[in-house]
Amino acid sequence: MKELHDAIMADGYGIGSDIVKVDMFLNHRLDTKLLNAMGREFYNYFKSKNVDTILTIEASGIALAIATATAFGEIPVVFAKKHPHEELDKIKEKGEDYTASVYSFTHKNNNVITVKKRYLEKGSNVLVIDDFLANGEAAEGMINILKQAECKVAGIGIGVEKGFQPGGKHLRNFGYDVKSLAIIDAIDNGNLVLANDN
Repeated sequence: MKELHDAIMADGYGIGSDIVKVDMFLNHRLDTKLLNAMGREFYNYFKSKNVDTILTIEASGIALAIATATAFGEIPVVFAKKHPHEELDKIKEKGEDYTASVYSFTHKNNNVITVKKRYLEKGSNVLVIDDFLANGEAAEGMINILKQAECKVAGIGIGVEKGFQPGGKHLRNFGYDVKSLAIIDAIDNGNLVLANDN
């Protein structure tokens, strides 16, 4: 997606060999025009899938999920909440939530993500949206929750994929339709190297 590629080239940068920073426009300061264009891009790609719900994970995926839901005709957005892993037993005891364990590449810790059972209707056709894809743990956690809820995974829309990490390949190998609007192939002395095919 040209607008996203241009933003990455202008304001994105890398740290070390694996940290990608695009918080100037995607997940701290939000470029709403760009986000809305990204939402329309996901709509154009997934519109044949009869999507009726968007699922994302707090917090940085929410803005992109809302932009996408708006492009789909203002369908509902559900976001999984994060909790410290130590709270898993308490959450399960209440029995109100679907739960999944997720390792955070960014924060280097395990979290439990939860969605209230009443927020996901059985048989819903759900599009998973997230701002980033690295090793795929967040996407896998959301897919786990959708399986528990007996919902269909219509596809997975990603803002920026780190192509040098295994998440995208892993999800595609399992047969999921993954659309990444930008794929970063490498970090070269702080510069982000973009794949040409998106």
